[in-house]
Amino acid sequence: MYTASTAFLDALDAAGVSYLFVNLGSDHPGLVEALAEARAHGRRVPAVITCPNEMVALSAAQGHAQVSGQAQAVIVHVECGTQSLAGAVHNVAKARVPVLIFAGASPFTQFGEMTGSRNEFIQWIQDVHDQRGLVRGYMKYDNEIRTGRNVKQLTWRALQFAQSDPKGPVYLMGAREVMEEEVPEVAADVADWAPIAPAALPPGAVGELLDDLKRARRPLVVTSYLGRNIRAVGALQRLVGRLGIAVLESVPNAVNLPHDDPMYQGCQWNEPVQNPLLAEADLVLVLDSDVPWIPTVSRPRADARIWHIDVDPLKEQMPLWSIPARRVFRAHVETVLDQLSHLADAIGLDAGQFAERRSHYTALHEARRVRLRRLEARPSDNRITAEYLTAAIRAHVDDDTLVLNEGITNYPVVVNHIAPRRAGQMLNSGGGNLGWAGGAAIGAKLADPKRTVIAMTGDGSYMFSQPSTVHWMARQYRTPFLHVVFNNRGWRAPRYSTLAVHPQGYASRSDDIGVAFDPPPDYSAIAAAAGGAFAAKVETADALEPAIAAGLDAVKREGRAAVLDVWLPHLMEG
Repeated sequence: MYTASTAFLDALDAAGVSYLFVNLGSDHPGLVEALAEARAHGRRVPAVITCPNEMVALSAAQGHAQVSGQAQAVIVHVECGTQSLAGAVHNVAKARVPVLIFAGASPFTQFGEMTGSRNEFIQWIQDVHDQRGLVRGYMKYDNEIRTGRNVKQLTWRALQFAQSDPKGPVYLMGAREVMEEEVPEVAADVADWAPIAPAALPPGAVGELLDDLKRARRPLVVTSYLGRNIRAVGALQRLVGRLGIAVLESVPNAVNLPHDDPMYQGCQWNEPVQNPLLAEADLVLVLDSDVPWIPTVSRPRADARIWHIDVDPLKEQMPLWSIPARRVFRAHVETVLDQLSHLADAIGLDAGQFAERRSHYTALHEARRVRLRRLEARPSDNRITAEYLTAAIRAHVDDDTLVLNEGITNYPVVVNHIAPRRAGQMLNSGGGNLGWAGGAAIGAKLADPKRTVIAMTGDGSYMFSQPSTVHWMARQYRTPFLHVVFNNRGWRAPRYSTLAVHPQGYASRSDDIGVAFDPPPDYSAIAAAAGGAFAAKVETADALEPAIAAGLDAVKREGRAAVLDVWLPHLMEG
């Protein structure tokens, strides 16, 4: 029997969805039956990944899409499962990651009028007024499947939205009766729902921008997520090297320029100081950035000419947003960079005329490298600093390693001291909800099983990640990874936020402001109990390197996850 559920699975498979990250419930008998029927007859459908926690399911789908570039699907249970997706919905929306979320719905008949009619008490309780409204503010598209006769077209339309710039999550729901409906197979072609093609700059704007870049004395590119498209990184590197343009990352979500490139000038986060590069630049080109600077503490100089080119220049999900850019374009940054390079070739642009700019920025790049290496020095008291820990991990990072950064107050430390040298080597959630890295590591390993995945997280993020679910899944689906916990015994971010507003207030003099978990849980033991992970607590610099080596041996040779609970100075210090 060919049902709406069968058609839905066929549509996902035809669209290139490899995995269903599922948390099934009483609303899914049609899907469960269709999956079993497909296995019985050898018909191809996406592989099922059972996820005991919905937020982990969506984080895993996000991690897969971030590595593969292809949307994956998450299946959850009615409005309860939708709400349990929790902050992962925020992350996929803010990171502009394509994911299809499907939720069942309580049956709409109660006397056996149709197959799938209500037969459990919970189906009255879970019948709510506006289930789609729970996530509508975060979705690029939401709809309800009302008949199986057009379920393929509806699914492909949703994925067309998800995978068109600016990309993002989409949400479909369908009641039991609809998903049980027997329907004819529809002859339709997924190619008819192709994502929107990349947008370019108007020809006149290309010439105007290139002229501005040529005339500037101190041109600067500011970017955050250009590197989500790996090809754009190479295009940026070619242009800035040729023209001698500095690159500053602001709250980077990906590797936007290899850190060993002499035009790379570092990253900025929440530092309460004016960035000297922004202060010096007479031309600022903002490429794919949500927060290019924080104007209360750091901004470009008043006479700087500012261009803004972005896949989402209006920041449509941000009610309050502006930068003083006089030239603003919605465009695909890789395409724009290629346009600039092609025009430079056409006019025979002499790269030699930019030698002074290259020399200036190369000297700044080298001075920054020296400062960072000093910070990595082994502490004399045998304690472990975040910089020393990250440098020790960096020694084990090769071209086949992916680093997932959820360091929170140590975000910049991980970026600076891993110092990735190739596109796609480091990612973060792209959002503000904690707990992404564990599920994302599973999704990343499923997308590229040959890569070594290292997740570097704060201890608060580790607890948010649902580690018992994560490490059960890592063992169940053979996706081992190294999880390094920066354990400072609590949430340091709220303390820093409070001190920034009340530097001399009562909280600044208090030893307890409600953000510590001290003594902490045994983080690595949680993973060992849930998924047989290698577990180690590391409290001294002497013990660090042997623990890293043992953890990576467990991941690479034994095929099991490893968790290193690394103790840093207490959050109330410094």
